[in-house]
Amino acid sequence: MSETRIVDRTDAAILLALDADPLATTTALSEQLRFARNTVQSRQRRLEADGSLAPPSSRLNRAAMGYSLLAFVSIEISQGELDPTVEALSAIPEVLELHAVTGDADLIAQVVATDPEDLHRVTRQIVGAYGVMRTSTSLAARELIPRRMRPLLERALT
Repeated sequence: MSETRIVDRTDAAILLALDADPLATTTALSEQLRFARNTVQSRQRRLEADGSLAPPSSRLNRAAMGYSLLAFVSIEISQGELDPTVEALSAIPEVLELHAVTGDADLIAQVVATDPEDLHRVTRQIVGAYGVMRTSTSLAARELIPRRMRPLLERALT
């Protein structure tokens, strides 16, 4: 995201309508929300351009791609090696997200795998990545609350 932008009530209304019907046209959204078509169109373009909206591929369910396992890998890295380590980990397709964290680890990676053997392969790739000193892997047993933004958008409307 190039600059921090706060989603306002108009943005939230448009995003909630798109959440309910991702294929809705600008005209349909305009009619449903009673906003000018140009308002809807310009807001959508701005949300996409400034990085407020994630790419459409982020909506894809990992299981639909054959990745039934989800794991979280805590990663300790060599001091001062953040950038090259992030670059190396970015080259591993199964690393869906990577976050710098506080605590015992330096990074937390969300990774996917097709089965336990595949997870072993992925974690070996992570361990072999530049700057990685040590890892600890936790397998997600069950998703209890999937990633969601709807409650925050609904709150923005109030």
